[in-house]
Amino acid sequence: MIATKKILVIRFSSIGDIVLASPVLRCIKKQIENCELHFCTKFAFRTINAANPYIDKFFYYHNNMPELLAKLKAESYDHVVDLHHNFRSFAIKQYLKVDTATIAKLTFEKYLLTKLNIDIMPNRHITQRSLDTVSKLNVKDDGEGLDYFIAAKDEITPNDIPTGHLAGYIVIVIGASYATKKLPVNKLISLCENINHPIILVGGMEDAKNGAVIANTSAVKIYNACGKFTINESAAIIKNAKMVVSNDTGMLYIACAFKKPVVALWGSTTPDLDVEPYYGSKYTALQKKRLYENVVLKLSCQPCSKYGLHKCPKEHFNCMEKINVQKLADLVRTFL
Repeated sequence: MIATKKILVIRFSSIGDIVLASPVLRCIKKQIENCELHFCTKFAFRTINAANPYIDKFFYYHNNMPELLAKLKAESYDHVVDLHHNFRSFAIKQYLKVDTATIAKLTFEKYLLTKLNIDIMPNRHITQRSLDTVSKLNVKDDGEGLDYFIAAKDEITPNDIPTGHLAGYIVIVIGASYATKKLPVNKLISLCENINHPIILVGGMEDAKNGAVIANTSAVKIYNACGKFTINESAAIIKNAKMVVSNDTGMLYIACAFKKPVVALWGSTTPDLDVEPYYGSKYTALQKKRLYENVVLKLSCQPCSKYGLHKCPKEHFNCMEKINVQKLADLVRTFL
């Protein structure tokens, strides 16, 4: 009988980063025989992988490090895979004292790109680098791309969206974690006016007011779903969409997990941080071109941050304000 191998994967946040790490979970579980796979994340992100069939047990950090360390120590892991690489994951590795594999965070390279506009990034997607981390376990990239699993209770029914959208719709994700990653409301209104197709706006509670302003310009065509659904329910809306237009936010990568065509909008951040839309290494360049397009102006002041900022440091926000909405709408039509 082959002994069970216990492996702990750590990725505390955020939605997008957890989704981008999903191939690691699948490949470990499917390629290591008799593997028991555990996952540690922040309690706030517990729903992201809740329905993931490759995870056998969950642990959550919620300002409870001593308690968490004791629980993890009791599991007697064979390996720890650290896909976060911060002081908390370091504390866990030090405490458990087992074989570890840690992702290269590229802090210096990201600093040069965002602060000095010097690009020495390795041009290897963060998902691929995450998979490189587990190569020492003889785990290889299966090329299948990202995963996102939705429990039956979170699936969208015909009663959840307007009747006029049941025949098909596009999703525009208007939310993001920082203001400098969001296409401004006036641009979103103009974009919607130039798209002759049912639209669902997706975002959190904090985006509901802006969503209402946009939807009020065309109440029949535009449905404001911001703040009305959970993360997984919003993911289900994306799953059933024809295509997705999204800021740099977690929903962008959820769309990629469902192999939806996407138009990705970049403001203060950039896909050059090796975080462009990802569909899997098995896709050819031509197939990828048919699945996504990055809209990024590549201004001299862009990118100014690897995460996003609360306001433009130059106070002009040209990276979003200068996006040509007509060209953006034309791009959306080519995907439709």
